Amino acid sequence: MFTGLIEHVGKLATRTPRGGGARLRFRALFASPIAIGESISVSGVCLTADAITTDGFEADASAETLSKTTLGALAPGARVNLERALTLEKRLGGHMVSGHVDGEGHLVSRAAIGDAEKLVFRAPHELMRFVAPKGSISVDGISLTVNEVEGETFSVAIIPRTTKETSIGDVPEGGAVNLEVDVIARYVLRAMEASKTSSSDATWLELLKRNGYM
Repeated sequence: MFTGLIEHVGKLATRTPRGGGARLRFRALFASPIAIGESISVSGVCLTADAITTDGFEADASAETLSKTTLGALAPGARVNLERALTLEKRLGGHMVSGHVDGEGHLVSRAAIGDAEKLVFRAPHELMRFVAPKGSISVDGISLTVNEVEGETFSVAIIPRTTKETSIGDVPEGGAVNLEVDVIARYVLRAMEASKTSSSDATWLELLKRNGYM
């Protein structure tokens, strides 16, 4: 599990095809050494460090991962958001992020709001039911708060620190990003759908309210 609080911005150094997948080497300098077998979020994609290099680590990405995330089109030299897995002694400052990307979104527009920026993203239709105003979403591994939802788009506000310490500023209009919806929203919706088969709308709404989800 991750928090969506980016620790370091690294770079893809090389990619070597392996069957349908690829061996990816990243330049990354963390505050403490990486261990082989460690889980690392790379722009929102959970990868396993398979080798440690003098300036970073190597990881394998499967054909499925490359086809369903932005890693498939990532070119050497591109910057990536990196976060090591959550440990029990860390503060959970973002939200619970699994590193299992749900789909790709695209940046529709960005506009300055004082020192901050408003970013509007388009998400796949099937993911929008999990996106709600004031809810959480992971964009390229960054924990962000949804401001507005309209149709198949949602907006977020990016403070200067986020722009400086992540790769979000590198995304051009029309550029692809990895999206992971809030896991709690996913389970709540699943519970609602399951309860519809045996209960009235009023009953399952009351159940959610009683358990603190509404």
